[in-house]
Amino acid sequence: MRTVQSLKELRTILRGYRLQDKTIGLVPTMGNLHEGHLSLVRKACEAADVVVTSIFVNPMQFGASEDLDKYPRTLADDQEKLEAAGNTLVFAPSIDEVYPEGLAKQTQVVVPDVSDGHCGGSRPGHFEGVATVVTILFNMVQPDIAVFGEKDFQQLAVIRKLVQDLCIPVEVIGAPTVRDDDGLAKSSRNSYLSEEERHIAPVVYRTLEDTARKLGNGRSDFPALENEAKNALIQAGLRPDYVNIVNSDTLKPATSEDTNLTVLAAAFLGTTRLIDNVTMTRGDLAKRNS
Repeated sequence: MRTVQSLKELRTILRGYRLQDKTIGLVPTMGNLHEGHLSLVRKACEAADVVVTSIFVNPMQFGASEDLDKYPRTLADDQEKLEAAGNTLVFAPSIDEVYPEGLAKQTQVVVPDVSDGHCGGSRPGHFEGVATVVTILFNMVQPDIAVFGEKDFQQLAVIRKLVQDLCIPVEVIGAPTVRDDDGLAKSSRNSYLSEEERHIAPVVYRTLEDTARKLGNGRSDFPALENEAKNALIQAGLRPDYVNIVNSDTLKPATSEDTNLTVLAAAFLGTTRLIDNVTMTRGDLAKRNS
């Protein structure tokens, strides 16, 4: 496995692989890798001959009061994990390599509608930052496939719409959420939790599971179900950002006619913002996945 930081070197290496008719996969990350990230890499290895994992803490997707400065940078540890997972190439560019004229002069990519509400409503500008950096990485790497986690459900929808609308020749593959034994979704921000908070955190997933069971049992009073879930989170000591029951395809508020539903949630535990989701098919809990 090799690690490169410049676009010129990246393209030189990838040109050699393409001359051998190798397919290229991309896994965009911000580093501080955990088993969830590595599952994306392994999935990419199944779908492509060569896998590039990018490690870039993207300042454009952080708000003014968010954790850009304290976001963990663990490149050496990440490299060891990626090599063990079968990754081919690490692309770890500097901010100047990605945004050579600075953020203020950077062209931005906006994906309307699907970016609205949920995390997009709570974090203004976040998905513009995600869409912009993903577009840049797609153009830098020019992959055949790219793998993203389903834990970031709205982000995955934004990227799929981006690829569709801009006719970008990349197959976007979603990978299932990886969880700890107690159900907590793997996240780099879990490291911010205190020991006590870590014991509380799985209530987010349990609450979503409970909401999904109620939906599967035929309830369609969506606002009431959302409030019940919020109250459960509050009673456990969290501060809900939102709990929204949506159509899985459009991310619009669910209606009684919708069959495929996703329960999206974000909540603060101390200063740490946790997100999670559960997707289910009404009337057929056996098909539900998370």
